[in-house]
Amino acid sequence: MYDRYAGLIFDMDGTILDTEPTHQAAWQAVLSRYGMHIDMQSMTALNGSTTRRIAQLIIEANQADMDADQLTREKTALVKTMLLDTVRPLPLIDVVKSWHGRRPMAVGTGSESALVEALLSHLNLRRYFTAVVTADDVQHHKPAPDTFLLCARLMGVDARKCLVFEDADFGLEAARLAGMDAVDVRKQ
Repeated sequence: MYDRYAGLIFDMDGTILDTEPTHQAAWQAVLSRYGMHIDMQSMTALNGSTTRRIAQLIIEANQADMDADQLTREKTALVKTMLLDTVRPLPLIDVVKSWHGRRPMAVGTGSESALVEALLSHLNLRRYFTAVVTADDVQHHKPAPDTFLLCARLMGVDARKCLVFEDADFGLEAARLAGMDAVDVRKQ
């Protein structure tokens, strides 16, 4: 089914790892410290965004006088402790395992490097990927194509010959702008 592609790129959160419920719980816990909140529908609409971008939007929506970097650090620290105990691979990890060694593969995610590396190592999945591109590696995040273009470059594959697996509208737009085909895993 994927034979015509020279490289496979996977988003992480909600695509190969079931991290979203834990991310949402961490946001709720951190926001409650400051009397802020965000509804889950709004949170879901922000899937694929960086933690800092989400923090900034939450601060604006709550009209709070708070530093987005501080909120980002607090949420990242909390989610890191929670995820290592709760995260599990999603069924798409079977595609990763079955194509390992047959095609170069990469992770292209809006999560921070320390968290991504910790999760992939903890679950013994890092070895499957030629490259891992995180929010720390690009200046322009999804929906900009930079994350996926860097994945292709690090894999040594022409971007037009890559297939992206995504679960968020921002990521699907990033794949389109990168000239890559994409699979919306929400429809699988």
